[in-house]
This record gives sequence, structure tokens and C-alpha cells, in this order.
Amino acid sequence: MLQAPPLSLYIHIPWCVEKCPYCDFNSHALKSAVPEEEYVKHLIDDLDADIEKFSLNNRPLHTIFIGGGTPSLFSAQAIESLLTQVLERFEHKETIEITLEANPGTVEAEKFIGFFNGGVSRLSIGVQSFESDKLIKLGRIHDSNQAKRAAELAYSCGIKTFNLDLMHGLPQQNIANALDDITTAISLNPTHLSWYQLTIEPNTAFHSRPPKLPEDEVLWDIQDQGFALLAEAGYQQYEISAFSKPGFECQHNINYWQFGDYLGIGCGSHGKITDPVNNKIFRTIKVKHPKGYLDTSRQHLDHLIEVSAEELPFEYMMNRLRLHESFNLNEYEQRTGLSVETVLPNLMIAKQKNLMIENTDGTWQVSKLGHRYLNDLLEMFL
Repeated sequence: MLQAPPLSLYIHIPWCVEKCPYCDFNSHALKSAVPEEEYVKHLIDDLDADIEKFSLNNRPLHTIFIGGGTPSLFSAQAIESLLTQVLERFEHKETIEITLEANPGTVEAEKFIGFFNGGVSRLSIGVQSFESDKLIKLGRIHDSNQAKRAAELAYSCGIKTFNLDLMHGLPQQNIANALDDITTAISLNPTHLSWYQLTIEPNTAFHSRPPKLPEDEVLWDIQDQGFALLAEAGYQQYEISAFSKPGFECQHNINYWQFGDYLGIGCGSHGKITDPVNNKIFRTIKVKHPKGYLDTSRQHLDHLIEVSAEELPFEYMMNRLRLHESFNLNEYEQRTGLSVETVLPNLMIAKQKNLMIENTDGTWQVSKLGHRYLNDLLEMFL
């Protein structure tokens, strides 16, 4: 039977100083001052409309994630006002995880203590690399010293829970460069590291003018040796590209990957909401462009899509199989409303191919081989 899972909130702030050539997120280069006050008002109106539409008044809020774009372009006062209004609308734990993405440029980094005092409990700092020449190729506006300073400031201002976001497989990067980035990141003692390979996405500057990237053999070596360094330093890999010290996993992202619910407010944000009364799951997409989102003559919701029963096995597995932890099929039934028979034959075939492991307690998890060939594994659930 379909049950309502934990509810999270994603808040999208779409502006950046410049658009990075690899970025396919809904972000827009600033051409004037950030309309903080106006945008916060629209975010709250957007939230109130979702609460009413999906009857969410009695559901507690699990986590909040403010992403972008560059949310740290907003003032600490604007972030505090936003969070105060959000939290007034939901029951929540006093220790609710509230993450804010930040760029390590000096101007944003100096705001960290203000964000912390305004309610943010976790920072995710977009470092990408500690080599200035690589940062230039990626179109980043900070340098290596600013990246290090941002991490040091996050630690010193009271936000003990912070993530460093790193890429590998960068233009003209070799194994030594990539491992130096990991070693530097570890030395800054973050509680969490996101480490993932640069991919060339459609509708980006890199797609129209592709840079030269490392060969596959080099990429595999970078990954294997990087995993070993992180494990040796005490970071546990709990998801494809997420590593944390014990107890510091990102609860917001875990809720995504466990097929939890999340509201998405802000330009182009996506949401997923379960309606257990009517046995339905919905996807929401908000108006993409800031000009349209801030237009008072139109509603913020652009698309409302009911996820079909045929799509749900893949939707569930596309999220759940990112995690290294095991899962049981009761969760599958509760999160999708479908019988285990709709997915068990696929799991058995994946087990025969050594892509999935069936544990003695009846739980399932992805094998090491399955993580390496995750796309092939996921295709089995289409």
C-alpha cells in the first residue's frame, strides 16, 4: 500500500555571477542587482500554493536544501527571512538539516557566519578543484586560495557540518592532479565530500565546444585511487559520488535516493509528492525563467505530471540504486504502491549477472560490479 514518505523542501535560487560552461542547471548570469525581497515573497507564495494543493499542513518537514545557481549571492538577512517563513509553516525537529550551496569567492565566504546565525546548519561549497588553471578552464570565478579559505572559514564560524563539492576528469587533468585535489580536500577536514566525474551535458558551452578530457583508462584509475584515499582518511562512500565521516551523511539527498517526497519551489524547480489517499504520485515543475516566475499574473506551477504505474519501477530504482546501503522490498511497496512482483523478476536477473546482491535477511543491494555498470543495471528496470 502506498504510504507518504518523509517530506523535504528544495528551494532554487537561479542567479550566478557567470554561467559556467559545463553547467546544465537552471541558472542565469546576473545582469543587475539580485531581487532578493521580491524573490523571497514569490518563493513563499509558491510554497503556500503547494501546501494547499497537496494538503500538506499536517506533514512534518524533514530537511531543507537551498540550491542554485548561487544561493550565497543572497544576503544573510534574506536567507534568514526565507527560512523563518518556511519553518513557520511546518512541524519540524529543532535540529532540522538546512543546507545552503555556496561559492568560495571571498564576498560569499564572508557571509558564512550570517547564514549560520540565520538558520543554515550545513554548507555545500562548490570548490570543483584546487588548481587555479583547472578552475579557469571550468569558468569558475574563484581561485585555489579562495577555495581553501572558504573551507577554513566554514569550519571556524561554527558550521561544523559542511560539504566540499569536487570534480574529476577535468580538461587536461592527469591522475596526479586529481589525487592532489582529493588530498587537499581531505586536509581541510570537511565532514562530507561530493566527488564526481565531469560530464558533458547538452545545451552547455562545453557541448558546443568540447574540451579534451582524460581517456577512460585514466578516469578509472583516478576513481579507484581516489576511493582508496578517501577510505583511508575515514570517509565512507554511501552513494555513488557521496562520501562522509560517520554520522554526517546528507539527509536531504538520502531522502531523494530513498524515493522520499520533496517540494520544489523557485525557478524551474522540480518536486515529487505522494498522495496516498488517491494512490497517486505527482511530479511538479515550476516556471523556469526568473522573468516568468516573478510575473504576478501567472501561477508558479508550470507542469503537474502523474507518474504512471509503468514508470514507477524505474523511477524508484533510478534513485534507490545510487545508495550503497541495502533495502527491502516492503519499502518498494510502500513508496510505489506496487506489488513486489512488478520488480522481483528484474532483480533476480540482475542477481544472475552479479549486478545485485540478495542478502540472507531478504534485503537487496547493488554489487561492486553493479555500481560500475549502473546504467546497464538501471536499463533492466525500464
